[in-house]
Amino acid sequence: MLVECVVNISEGRDEPILAELAAAASPWLLDRHSDPGHHRSVLTLGGPADAVAEAVKALATATVARLDLAAHIGSHPRLGVLDVVPFVPYIPGAPPPTGLDAVLPLRDAFARWLGATLGVPGFLYGPLPGGRTRTLPDIRRHAFGDLAPDFGPDRAHPTAGATAIGARGALVAYNVWVSTPLVARRVAPLVRSPLVRALGLEVGTRAQVSCNLIDPVHFGPAQLYDAVATQVASVGGAVEGAELVGLIPENVLQAVPPARWAELGLAAGATVEARLTP
Repeated sequence: MLVECVVNISEGRDEPILAELAAAASPWLLDRHSDPGHHRSVLTLGGPADAVAEAVKALATATVARLDLAAHIGSHPRLGVLDVVPFVPYIPGAPPPTGLDAVLPLRDAFARWLGATLGVPGFLYGPLPGGRTRTLPDIRRHAFGDLAPDFGPDRAHPTAGATAIGARGALVAYNVWVSTPLVARRVAPLVRSPLVRALGLEVGTRAQVSCNLIDPVHFGPAQLYDAVATQVASVGGAVEGAELVGLIPENVLQAVPPARWAELGLAAGATVEARLTP
């Protein structure tokens, strides 16, 4: 079993800084997806657990040193410069594992290190002690209100904010572009479900339904695209394309008819397996 870590950082415009951060994650960086409108980048790391854990620390150190949340303006919600750090168990070519025992120690150790070494408070999501669980939306709604950090200082870092650190299964981040922000905001709640997290966002001069597919084996990009298209038509709007954010598990891609890949913004080279070091 390998470990994937899909780090979301609050920077999507400054190419020299992004190149510096990507270099910090080498050689375990599989992909970088940057969006200037969101002012956000998704860096996908993958490999042996120990190697990925050290690469994530290097990336975190560089991110906290180089970015300042006070100067950040973008359309995507954010808690900190190192916004989200999820650890994901991964078996290449196989269905995503459902058990998270292999990555819970990595998550907790990273959160402890982040607070102690960089002074950044960390909020855990996924399984918690005592049989509890917490989601990323829970953190976004309650952090520093009725939810205290699990590790690190009890207040936000002055430039880095805070970080949500998770243990989760494989998900797919996927956006559908639509005709207007109003359409995006009306449609997002209509496609939201236990399998889909969705936000309607204005991104520069465009609009999108920005989604996380929580169980992409059972509800993948094709189903999401079709659901959005149906709801967009019902409110008098139009779909204007789609994009994959980061990478997709190979078995999820293979469940989509290849004839639809171009329409859906998918490609054979965008799988985790295609980017893993042999």
